[in-house]
Amino acid sequence: MACKKKDSGVHDPLKNPYDHADSMLCTAGLFPSSRNDHCCLGVAAYFVYLNSDVEYEYLYVDKELTVDKVMAKSRRKRVATYDLGKIEILAPIKSWHLDNYKNRTDKTVDYSSGEEKQPDRRFAFFYDGKQRVLIEPNEEMIKAMQTVAPRKVFKD
Repeated sequence: MACKKKDSGVHDPLKNPYDHADSMLCTAGLFPSSRNDHCCLGVAAYFVYLNSDVEYEYLYVDKELTVDKVMAKSRRKRVATYDLGKIEILAPIKSWHLDNYKNRTDKTVDYSSGEEKQPDRRFAFFYDGKQRVLIEPNEEMIKAMQTVAPRKVFKD
């Protein structure tokens, strides 16, 4: 299950790698003076581009949810692993089941697209009393998790 992160509005540096980097430095008051500076700016713009196209992929196997970050559809990095036994509740982000958890000051980690769509497909779960995690799983994953922990997973 993959979830594409909302585009950050960065221009495509592959079409013109100097455009974005030059504008960033012009606003900062730094002006490139040689071709080497332009080359360095192009490399920097390329790495900015790599981190701007981000997707999250979820893998649920054996009561364990793994979240991978896929950058520019080429590099993958494991970001987190969650044990279903330590999840307190999993429900749609606007569910009434989460009303008792609204006043908690847990750290929020967002592994969803970051967009509120209609209908909103994002789910929230509270993990080990420390984190509030936002994900955007598909229906099959929710059903699989609900069969293992029916009192913790809600579909509303």
